Formats: sequence, C-alpha cells, structure tokens
Amino acid sequence: MDTILTVTELTQHIRSLLEGSFGFLWVTGEISNCRQPGSGHAYFTLKDETSQIRAVFFRQSLKNIGFKLEDGMNIVCRGRLTVYQQRGEYQLVLDAAEPRGIGALQMAFEQLKKKLSDEGLFDPLRKKKLPVLPRRIGVVTSPTGAAIRDILNITKRRFASVSILIAPVRVQGVEAPPEICEALSLLNSMSDVDVIIVTRGGGSLEDLFPFNDERVARAIAASVIPVVSAVGHEIDFTIADFVADLRAPTPSAAAELVVPSKTALSDAIGGLRERLIRGHRIRRDRLREKIIHLGERMPDPRRVIDDLRITVDDLSDSLADGMLGGVNARRTNLSHVFSLLRILNPATGIANKLLRRDALVKQMTASMRGLCDGAGKRMQKNMALLDMLSPLAVLRRGYGIVRQLPGGMIIRNINTVGVGDTIRVTVSSGALTAKITHTYPGEGEWKN
Repeated sequence: MDTILTVTELTQHIRSLLEGSFGFLWVTGEISNCRQPGSGHAYFTLKDETSQIRAVFFRQSLKNIGFKLEDGMNIVCRGRLTVYQQRGEYQLVLDAAEPRGIGALQMAFEQLKKKLSDEGLFDPLRKKKLPVLPRRIGVVTSPTGAAIRDILNITKRRFASVSILIAPVRVQGVEAPPEICEALSLLNSMSDVDVIIVTRGGGSLEDLFPFNDERVARAIAASVIPVVSAVGHEIDFTIADFVADLRAPTPSAAAELVVPSKTALSDAIGGLRERLIRGHRIRRDRLREKIIHLGERMPDPRRVIDDLRITVDDLSDSLADGMLGGVNARRTNLSHVFSLLRILNPATGIANKLLRRDALVKQMTASMRGLCDGAGKRMQKNMALLDMLSPLAVLRRGYGIVRQLPGGMIIRNINTVGVGDTIRVTVSSGALTAKITHTYPGEGEWKN
C-alpha cells in the first residue's frame, strides 16, 4: 500500500512493458468481426481455437496489402503489440498481411474475379465478334517488348496490307494501369480502328499485375471496339483475359486470330468460286433436263392451234346462224309492235281532243259573253238606282244639307240650334255659311 497507482498510470506501465518486451512480430489467425468505417481503417478480431486479440490496419497500410480482408479468412500478419489506453485493451497494429496458404496477389486476383463475374462482365452474351478482315489493328503494349515484334512479324506474313497502330504503354509497375486505360480510350476515339489487341510477354504474377487491375478490366469492358487479350504465356490467366471479347494464349496467337491468312482467304475464295460455278452448271443441267422432259410431255402446239382454228370456225358459223335467226325474230316482233302502235297512235286521239277543245272554247266564249251582257245590264240598273239614292241627286233637286258650326254636325232637329248660331248649308253647286235670325218650330216650309 506504499504506492497507489491510478488506472491511467497502471495502463501506461503495462503499455511500456508490452511495447518494450515485444517488437515487431508475426501472428497467424482467423479474421472475425471485420469492419471498415468511413475513416478507411480496418478493425477486426484475430482468433484461433482458444484465444483472440483485437487488431487494426490503418488506411495507408491497408492499401499496400493488395487484397480485401474478409471474415473467416486465415492470414499471416506482421505488426507491433500495443495497448489502447482508453479501454485498457491490448491490440495489434498491423502493417503487412498475406492470406495463409495463398499469396496476396492471388487473393486479390480471386476477389476481383468474383466481383466482376457477379457484375456480368464475363458474360459471353456481351462479348463482341471480331471483324473478318480488319483494316487497322490497334495494339496496346510496350513498343520495345517481344510481343509487338511477334505481332508485326505474324501480321506481315499473313496479310501485309493490314495496318498496325501501336499505342505505347508501360506493361509493368504501378504506372501501367492508368496508361493502359488511356490508350484504350484513345483507340476508341478513332473511327478507323477495327480491333484492339492488349498484350505483353510472360512474367510472374507480380509482372502481370497491371492486367489484373480493376481499372483496366473496366476500360476493356467499356470499349466499343472488340478487344483481344494476349497477356503472358498460354498457362497465364489475367482478369483482362476474362473481360476481353477474346483471349489469345500468346501475342503471336492473337495476331493469327485477328489477321486472316491472305493465302488462305484467296484459297477459300477460289474454292467458293469453283463451288459457285459447279453449282451453277449443275442447276443449269437440271433445268435443261426438266425443259426436255416437259417438252416431251407437252403436245405439238401446231396441232393444238389447228384444232383451235376448226373450233373457232364452228363457233363462228353457229354464231352467224344464231344471230340471223335472232334478227328475223326481232324483225317480226318489231312489225307486230308497229301495227299495235298504229292502232294506238296518240295522234288520232289528239285530233279528236282538239276538236272537242275548240267546241268547248266556242261554248265557253258564248257563255262568257252572255254572262258579261247580263252583268252589264244589272250594273247599269244598279247605278241608276244608286244615283237616285245619292245625296248629290237630292241636292240637285233643290235640297241642301245643313251643319252646325263649329263641329259640322248635321242639323235634323230645330231644337238643336238657336238664333245667332252659325250654320253651313251645302247645295249641289257648293256651300255657304249663314247665321240663324229666326226659327219657326212646327211650320214646315219657310213662309214669307
């Protein structure tokens, strides 16, 4: 009890003892509970059958291992032992790791292969066909390597007029993947490139690593021009081989697959020409035999024509007889119709109707004249009677019409006027105005 330590002091002592006792060490175990937050660091538990220890890969170290850490993976890792003071836990801070029983590059290869396969980049249905005879071939490779020399030699021997366009890149090292991607993009921008060969010679897995890069794989998959992958020797396989439209086991084989043999093409064309001529001759002979066979089966057209001429003459005679009989029958029928028409000729009836019309006109005229004369006499009689009854005739006989002024009312009773009233007297020859000076009730005519 002479010295009492705080938790922090105790933890610091333990940390000093551990870090001082252990330098860098190699540990093997199985990964579990692996997680990688947004910081990019990887945290997991390394365990065996009876024990476990926490471990961490910081982001920069994680980039250098070349494969992805997964739960259940057995690894051999290198790091230093330390204490995480905030929790009082000891852990491994790692800077290197390899899958146990398999190399890191091989693990990265397998992981990327599975990832791209799941995305469908290896699907045969998306692969494009190579042109039969390319005009220009784009080659993505090192300009100084043996691969380009092999391709040039094979192309010259098989079809010398085919053009080769070299897109020089590095095919080894960390600078290689970006250059390969850029070369593929450049060749895709050219309209006269018909096919692309991505190639390099053989080497170790580390040497072929640029062609196992995810960026290169996606650039090959995105190419609109067919791509042939010819990386390494026949036993070497890369991610580029699986993504490409066609894999060639060697650069020389790639040239043979892409460039047809001019001699073989000429021979093939000659063979096709011979087959075409032979087929044409066989078809011609068969048609000739068929024509001969049909000619033997067909009767002599001159005999057929003679028979048809006789038939035409018979039909002409029959037609003439039929037409003559028809004309005579129609002529007889026409005569009968004319007789009926003469009997039923409307001209006779029209003449009778005209005579009847004239008689009716004369009768109607006499009747109208009698009616008019009677009406005229009745009108004269009525006019005389009207004249007798006319007020003007009364006036002409010495009578007058007396009206009271103003107003013009006819005076029929002497009691309606008085002395001094003004009256208007109308006679046959005109009218006059007078003033009443005397009245004589009941006396009838005026007396002096």
